[in-house]
Amino acid sequence: MKKMVMAVVPRDQASRVLECLVDAGYSTTYMESRGGMLRQSQQSLFIVVEEEQLEHLLGIFRGDCGGLVRTRTIGAEVDAASEAGPEELTGGVVFVWSIDHVETY
Repeated sequence: MKKMVMAVVPRDQASRVLECLVDAGYSTTYMESRGGMLRQSQQSLFIVVEEEQLEHLLGIFRGDCGGLVRTRTIGAEVDAASEAGPEELTGGVVFVWSIDHVETY
């Protein structure tokens, strides 16, 4: 099964993250985005990988790029009273979705 990974990193760190990903052989689509209370400029990176590649990809964010992005698994058992959103970070955040179907044209 394929995984869609979206990483949101500060704009000033995006070049370094992209370089790490390309050096590791990952094809990445990116776009400028703004968000948060201060509407800060960020880069949103989109990478599709096979499930077997996911930990390697996340390892790049955790290690090779200086731990810029942290991940946390949010399970179905999380209740409304607990923290259910992405962790607030100074570096960035990563989201992972399972993809059932992909088409290329």
